[in-house]
Amino acid sequence: MSRRTKKRIEQRNNTPAYDTYFANVLNTPVVNAKTAESISTVYACISAISETIASLPFEVFKRTATGREKAKNHALYKLIHDKPNHWQTALEFREMLQRHVLLRGNAYAEIKRDRAGITALIPLHPDSVTVLLNNSGHLVYDVVQHDGSSKRLLADEVLHLRYHPSDSTPYLGRSPIQVAQDTIALSLSEQQHGTNTFNNGTSLNGVIETLPTTTKEQAKSISDSWKANYSGVKNAGTTPVLPSGATFKPVSMSLIDSQWLESRQFSVLEVCRLFRIQPTIVGVLDNANYSNSVELARQFVTLTLKRHLLMWEQAINNTCLTANYYCEHNLDGLLRGDNANRAAFYQSALSNGWMSIDEVRELENLPVGIKADQDNEEPHTV
Repeated sequence: MSRRTKKRIEQRNNTPAYDTYFANVLNTPVVNAKTAESISTVYACISAISETIASLPFEVFKRTATGREKAKNHALYKLIHDKPNHWQTALEFREMLQRHVLLRGNAYAEIKRDRAGITALIPLHPDSVTVLLNNSGHLVYDVVQHDGSSKRLLADEVLHLRYHPSDSTPYLGRSPIQVAQDTIALSLSEQQHGTNTFNNGTSLNGVIETLPTTTKEQAKSISDSWKANYSGVKNAGTTPVLPSGATFKPVSMSLIDSQWLESRQFSVLEVCRLFRIQPTIVGVLDNANYSNSVELARQFVTLTLKRHLLMWEQAINNTCLTANYYCEHNLDGLLRGDNANRAAFYQSALSNGWMSIDEVRELENLPVGIKADQDNEEPHTV
């Protein structure tokens, strides 16, 4: 492949959002996957999405003349349902790739095949993958291996999950962290401000005034002594002793006065908006109550998870399955509602004849065929 026809899409997906030099000069936090994940709200949003998706039943189906049936004998069924490779469970594999998508915008897994079909799905770290366009217009993936060597994979050898591709790089996804760098940087700055305040602050907020005859060396000595003996959380409550002629004058500046707490609360909402997640999902319970919990769960599925679930299904269908097969998540556990709503739903289905009692029992994880056996039993007398 010549240089002229080879188009480099991206060399690393974890490029820092801010150049390190300017970050140091301007005292601006460096925003990348690692620093962003240190924000509790970012971590909570990513965990809520990835853990929920990874725990959902994920199965392969075969199209039949009467509808569909579970394709439990298909090679891919066990990989996405139980064990995709020799060292991960299906939950661990899917959670890892979903976290890659949310933190870096892309997730990759190498598809291992033999004559019988797919044998394994091996996760690839996004930072080790470079996406290129070959002469025929198809994507290829250059992967840096653990020993430092590189290998090239074709598009049908890689499961590629993308999140929010841009116009300039339609073959690569973008994470909310990359798109909204300033929002994450603000949260990091507020977090660092609070850390510095508690590490360097004391129970007293003010300035030390010395005599006009105090030299710079003496002032520095007083300052160093104050920091060593009275600064920091461990010295909170210590009674300070000032040199002769020095006075302490308190100032009325505090975290509350500077509205730091309000800013922190607003940053939580801003991060939740980036990931399209309800604040109650990550522990912000200001507007939560028992009456709207079912509706909040439904919104979590439809407004947050649906896009990611379709991303998984369509990527696997296009790369790993033929036309007669497809994969699908089972959302019944998330959308089933409370007992009263389920009972009314099942009663309507049974009375109108579009569900059988065995189908209802199967949805409730109960053994089927029990009612028919009980009908044949003779009544007991007491």
